[in-house]
Amino acid sequence: MEQGKRNAAEGSCNVGFAEAGKHQQAEVFPGSTIQVEIHPIKRSQRLSKKLSFGKGFVDDTIKTHNSKEKTNYAYPWDRSNLKSFPVDLGKFRQLDAYSSKVKAKSSVEVLVQEVVKQAHSELEKVRAIWMWVTHNIEYDVEGFHNPGLRCGAAEEVLRAGKGVCGGYASLFQKMCSLAGIKCVEVSGYAKGYGYQQGMHFTGKSDHAWNAVVLEEKWHLLDSTWGAGKCNDDCSKFTFQYDEFYFLTHPALFVGNHFPLERQWQLLEPPLSLRQFENALDKKSCFYNLGLLSILPESPQIQAGREGKATVMIESSSPVQFMHTLNEKQEDGILTLRPDGMKLEIYPQQSGKHSLKIYASNHDAGEEYSFVCEYQLQCKSVNKEMRLPAGFSNPVGPSWLTESKGLHRPSQCGPLIHTQDGRCFFGFSVEKDLSFTSKLITAAFCMTDDEQRRHIFVSRNGDWVEFKLQLPRAGLYVFNIYAKKKSVPGNSYDFVCNYLISCTDSSVQWPVFPLAYASWMEEYELVEPLVGVLPANRDVRFKLKIPKVASVSVSGTDTHKLTQDVDGYWTGTCSTRGCKDLNVMIQEKHNDRSYSFVLNYQVKND
Repeated sequence: MEQGKRNAAEGSCNVGFAEAGKHQQAEVFPGSTIQVEIHPIKRSQRLSKKLSFGKGFVDDTIKTHNSKEKTNYAYPWDRSNLKSFPVDLGKFRQLDAYSSKVKAKSSVEVLVQEVVKQAHSELEKVRAIWMWVTHNIEYDVEGFHNPGLRCGAAEEVLRAGKGVCGGYASLFQKMCSLAGIKCVEVSGYAKGYGYQQGMHFTGKSDHAWNAVVLEEKWHLLDSTWGAGKCNDDCSKFTFQYDEFYFLTHPALFVGNHFPLERQWQLLEPPLSLRQFENALDKKSCFYNLGLLSILPESPQIQAGREGKATVMIESSSPVQFMHTLNEKQEDGILTLRPDGMKLEIYPQQSGKHSLKIYASNHDAGEEYSFVCEYQLQCKSVNKEMRLPAGFSNPVGPSWLTESKGLHRPSQCGPLIHTQDGRCFFGFSVEKDLSFTSKLITAAFCMTDDEQRRHIFVSRNGDWVEFKLQLPRAGLYVFNIYAKKKSVPGNSYDFVCNYLISCTDSSVQWPVFPLAYASWMEEYELVEPLVGVLPANRDVRFKLKIPKVASVSVSGTDTHKLTQDVDGYWTGTCSTRGCKDLNVMIQEKHNDRSYSFVLNYQVKND
């Protein structure tokens, strides 16, 4: 792919810029570079051996090709502000609204006078110019594909209302200069349109951006990427403002911008081109969503001996995540935490895979945004972790399940191992919620009836409990659905799921007894829990069914159960000569009718 196509991140295309080389004579003020914090080298199992952008500590040491150890520095970023300059965006609202809507003028000079009319400081002037350029200059997709048609000089870009990255940088530089702001154009390499992980950058620059002086220090910004995005083949541009590229902290800006002259990294010591190429490309939305760090930090990862690769993200607040493996949402187990997520990938084919991570702000109801991509190499496939169709992430209880009404889970992890094929899950729940559930597996086929009848639900006050008996060994997904009782209809929403693993081949539990519509969640079944009873046996029954006059078991004969001091109905019934047994209730003593609540099948001799 041509070097010029590796330019604008997230689709905004850029090529070289007009008047290249202006920046070469610009003065870099003392103190305008970010100084590296040097810390004692400590080995850590949690940290990758690749560059750790913006964490303010030394990650580890890396060995170069000549086997000498070289300190791998990380640049200080306090994780509280994405900017290199103190900025209160709320104070810019009026200025942003005004400057972004100023109509284009006949000359750059006249335009600048109008754009900065409401600006009262150097910062506000830079902000006003930034807002006008990013909201009024369209990316020149035609010029990108046809270099002879490009507008390069500032006046040309203004007249045309469009430009490639060099045009954006040229116009921005001239507008700042006319407003009395020292500004230069910077050229270099960028991980943008057409970029693929692992690409090497050589030859001429493929992108241009700007550096401005505020309070005697240089700061970085990219108005091309701040303006919007192009589609996959760079044939259409869409205005989509991106705040991230305004006065971006140098430790973050260098993640996808590498200037040919390293002084314009504004970092000390500067990053090498090799480190830039080998660093994971985190999109602007990674930081815009409040994500702080990700492990591994290398874009190339390998599945271990267990056929598993793990990705972990730290965030400043709860965020929802999803992934694709080779463009499909499969082969991954994702668990949410209030401060991030953990993703375990089990590729079901060996070879090279594309793993993409997406994130979304759940409070704002936003769509998922692509934040980064890994190239995953898998040599060993773990067939035991073949996830069934219908499996969905995230797995296990989290802040998200709490938001849906499930609290204090009895099982906090996403994966449950059971030796005897039995397990249970309990939650404290809101009174207005009712539940249904399903058990699915990829190991063999289960009917819809079997998927539901290997689960038995009981409720005591605000505590709901799901008992499970697995039909055989395998990997299962247990899905829980809920609806508000006050909402009419029979539509249940997904609220939580678990993975259940059983490796004992001798496990072979039958279904639970069939519960009729008259069986209420607040009823409790103690025994028998299996839905298929042996023939010619006396079977003991124990149930708690409150607020009824009597409970009976009907077979060839009807046997009334007695209620003990704890409120349990107990008794014994024989299966001799029966095909099935039914548990019945009489709600009032003078009722002549009974309601069936449970049905048990009896094995044939």
